Amino acid sequence: MLQTFAALSHPQIDPVLISLGPLQIHWYGVAYAVGILFGWWYARKMVTTPELWGASGAPITEEHLDDFLVWAVGGIILGGRLGYILFYDLPTYLENPLAVFAVWQGGMSFHGGLAGITLAMILFARKHGFSPFSMFDIIAACCGLGIFLGRVSNFINAELFGRVTDAPWGVIFPGTDGLPRHPSQLYEGILEGILLFAIMAIFIWKFGKLKTPGFIAGVFVAGYGLSRIAVEFVRVPDPQLGYLFGTSWITMGMMLSIPLVVIGMWSMASSSTRSSTS
Repeated sequence: MLQTFAALSHPQIDPVLISLGPLQIHWYGVAYAVGILFGWWYARKMVTTPELWGASGAPITEEHLDDFLVWAVGGIILGGRLGYILFYDLPTYLENPLAVFAVWQGGMSFHGGLAGITLAMILFARKHGFSPFSMFDIIAACCGLGIFLGRVSNFINAELFGRVTDAPWGVIFPGTDGLPRHPSQLYEGILEGILLFAIMAIFIWKFGKLKTPGFIAGVFVAGYGLSRIAVEFVRVPDPQLGYLFGTSWITMGMMLSIPLVVIGMWSMASSSTRSSTS
């Protein structure tokens, strides 16, 4: 029996942080901006720490990172938007193509954003003559805070919540049936953001894994995939898709995460064979 008396009420924070006339600044947009700026700072710290790279030094310079910032923003936003449209709600956008540009209404896919920034990294690395895997490692290591803040924004927006639960930390979200639900957004933020960031930091700063291109990226990709799959068991799937098989398991998030686990494990296993300059 559900212990609704122990449930927590959603704080119902306004999704709009600041309103300046017609201009509205949403928490979600702030999360993206802060995550990207933190990632830029942390990446610069890594490439300017010689002991992380060995005798050959870092193949990526601070100037490279400054130039890549625009590429990163474009890859994340375009990839995230297109990924959501293609995998999660294509019929809606086919009926109303102009809604593609209404990004302030939500609709971003992590998997799409990952694909977008991966393509941007490959093109950028080829342009400047270093291994894409070194770029993968740097950017992967920087993603934790952005993911965490993005999931907190999902919680503020009362979206992507979990299944009904009798856990004492269950949250009653506005606009639902009034039953306590898993705050699955916060689970994802902790697992995919904070915990995964800490694990990668240990591998980087204690074990020097930036010297083997692709290892840190593999940790991130496999770790994200495993974390997402685990949380999908208690998260309510997108209403327009539901469960892909049966009535209570296999979601689109799971299906898109399984290849990530395989790719991440391959990247870790093969990292010792790569050079940072090719």
